[in-house]
Amino acid sequence: MLTHLESTDTLQSNDIKAKSFSLQALVEALKSQKTMPALEQIYDWLRRVDVTAAEIAPYIGFKEGNYWRHRVFRNDFVEMLVLCWRPGHRTPIHDHNGSHGGVRVLEGTLWETIFHYDAVKGLEYKTAREHTDGSVTGSDIPDIHQLGNPDVSEQNLVTIHVYAPPLGVLHTYKPGSVKIDLYVPDESESFT
Repeated sequence: MLTHLESTDTLQSNDIKAKSFSLQALVEALKSQKTMPALEQIYDWLRRVDVTAAEIAPYIGFKEGNYWRHRVFRNDFVEMLVLCWRPGHRTPIHDHNGSHGGVRVLEGTLWETIFHYDAVKGLEYKTAREHTDGSVTGSDIPDIHQLGNPDVSEQNLVTIHVYAPPLGVLHTYKPGSVKIDLYVPDESESFT
């Protein structure tokens, strides 16, 4: 059973029918959305987008201490971000609190750890996966995960994220704890 809202609309006026397409074509497609795209649609877009170095360059930037979020586009239905990670950077363990989303690895290695929440036992480890250049992963509602660039990678990581609806306040978790905290992602770097 799917736990997210399904969109019956396809891409409106900017329907992408090509096997692959540019980052700008994806942004235009997102701008044309009149409803939230389904998770499967987001995965399809992320698999087919062909991003050039020139297109992604305005959204590349790194900082010490934590990954950097660069907003590419946001409307009421969907948002796109580029995240830049140094080795060792990772997200808190979180869910998306009502949003589903996909992630495309542009460069580097992404580690994803999946968790299960039990109201009595708290947060429990479920599984882990590694994603490399070109891989697409993501999370549905109510998936709980942590993403990161492994310390041992010795290389930067660049990822594209598409969320529907746009992210708001996220739930964060700690292993073995039943406590759920709230987290607001840093919005300091926006290019909208």
